[in-house]
Amino acid sequence: MQSQQTSPTPEVSAIQSSGLLSFLDRFFTISQRGSTLKREAIAGLTTFLAMVYSVIVVPNMLGAAGFDTGAVFIATCLIAAFGSLLMGLWANLPMAIGCAISLTAFTAFSMVLGQGISIPVTLGAIFLMGVVFTFVSVTGIRQWVLTNLPKGIAHGTGIGIGLFLLLIATNSVQLIVANDAGLPVKLGDINSLPVLAAIIGLAATIGLEKRGVPGGILLVIIALSLFGLFFDPSVQYQGFFAWPNLMSEQSLIGQLDIMGALNPVVLPIVLALVMTAIFDATGTIRAVAGQAELLDEKDNIVGGGKALTSDSVSSIVAGAVGGAPAAVYIESAAGTAAGGKTGLTATIVGVLFLLMMFLAPLSYLVPAYATAPALMYVGLLMLSNVTKLDFNDKVDAMAGLTCAVFIILSCNIVTGIMLGFVTLVIGRICSGEWRQLKPGVVAITLGLVVFYMGGWAI
Repeated sequence: MQSQQTSPTPEVSAIQSSGLLSFLDRFFTISQRGSTLKREAIAGLTTFLAMVYSVIVVPNMLGAAGFDTGAVFIATCLIAAFGSLLMGLWANLPMAIGCAISLTAFTAFSMVLGQGISIPVTLGAIFLMGVVFTFVSVTGIRQWVLTNLPKGIAHGTGIGIGLFLLLIATNSVQLIVANDAGLPVKLGDINSLPVLAAIIGLAATIGLEKRGVPGGILLVIIALSLFGLFFDPSVQYQGFFAWPNLMSEQSLIGQLDIMGALNPVVLPIVLALVMTAIFDATGTIRAVAGQAELLDEKDNIVGGGKALTSDSVSSIVAGAVGGAPAAVYIESAAGTAAGGKTGLTATIVGVLFLLMMFLAPLSYLVPAYATAPALMYVGLLMLSNVTKLDFNDKVDAMAGLTCAVFIILSCNIVTGIMLGFVTLVIGRICSGEWRQLKPGVVAITLGLVVFYMGGWAI
């Protein structure tokens, strides 16, 4: 006799649901960190929408260098999914990982187009960079760098990244554009739809956040995306589902040439990638952790060791599946601003990027002006780091400001950090405070100076 299957009663469903929610709360220590499941879910969706542009930008950049754009799209989704899930489930931090845009540009325009390195050898170099980067992370060298990051430069990095986010966001909608003569930048077309939408969106975001509206940042992103769908001809529905072909002839999965990357001509590029990632990605992680209030009493990142290893391991995966080097995305700060404090935020981002492989056409429904207000708002929030500078220690504070200003002026996080360290060391010596210099700070400064003066900087 067949047993009859009955649907669970509402009471049983509630208990089961409660059990799942309780498990998630314990696993991600959500309540312990002062967050809620709803807040984490909103933060995850906000971060995803803020960085989903990468599935368009990365394939286009690498496509210009001869990569198959369809294969790179899949690789970009896989890298973001793997890195974000690792960061969420293992490190339990609200930081999403994806293909670093700056290193993507270096891969496409310097390595492949500029120096003529083949695509398989380029992927091999990225893989080796990930291996060395992981070694630096797991052996504690990278944590040592963080430990020897002076407070002024640590806060200055947060300020500089905030300014950098503002520039990236305003340029994405052409509010601020390149200048043909005189100063490097100028005001764009203030009457254009993307500019007007971004400005209104920023003001609305500030107002909603002031009122404490749950998911205010996300609501603005959704509202502007819907506006674009109905009123902007450039935003068009292009379908819903697209089946990814992981094993096509154009697939880049497993196509790396590691032996070719060991060529003496290529190895300096690998080391340049590693050096850039150490300071660029590490500075970003420190800034986002500070934004999420996930620093302990010694200003160290909660679970920092796992965080540092997560993005380095992701670069190994990037070389294996055919994408660009990976790093924690600055846009993660959009999620922490929305309230994300645990790995559930990053886990949701990872799951959404897995789904993105099957829902590729939907990525075109989120125009740049929908996410620009979120990034602009976060950039403004990160400027509050200036209040953390100790102006009683003038050399340290000014070194931090030097770091911040040159991150935005050079559009390079590592450059700002390098000049901040140089300012600090020389400033301490000239002020007679050389005894306050730690050997580690001097060593890092000398290493960065040699890196730049030797012409290896990216």
